[in-house]
Amino acid sequence: MAYKFDPNARYAKTHDWVRVEGGLAVCGISDYAQHALSDVVYVDLPEAGMAVSQGEVYTTVESVKAAEEVFAPVSGEIVEVNEALEDTPEALNSEPYAAWIIKVQLADAGELDALMDAAAYEAFVAAEEAGGH
Repeated sequence: MAYKFDPNARYAKTHDWVRVEGGLAVCGISDYAQHALSDVVYVDLPEAGMAVSQGEVYTTVESVKAAEEVFAPVSGEIVEVNEALEDTPEALNSEPYAAWIIKVQLADAGELDALMDAAAYEAFVAAEEAGGH
């Protein structure tokens, strides 16, 4: 399967992405993750003002076949949530890199160094596919 990758994003092994825009960390789920979920029907949006920690669950995305936890790729305070996902959660399927979930005031930019760039993530996904995961 050919997946889309955002060359401006960094990726976690949990298939979450982060892209720094104007000093904020914009976070969502990867194309690979949305394909695995299939038809997204609900996003349990967290509250603005909530603190998140890298690698910890901050929300759940539900599809017609499963509910998956979503992990924060970076630590910080949620400053904005994508309210549009309440009415159109399927945007995560059609545009996974445009349909962000949260924007975070980044606590430690150094955490970005622990994440994969698009090329490394593409290789990681290929290895997962080859391994049957």
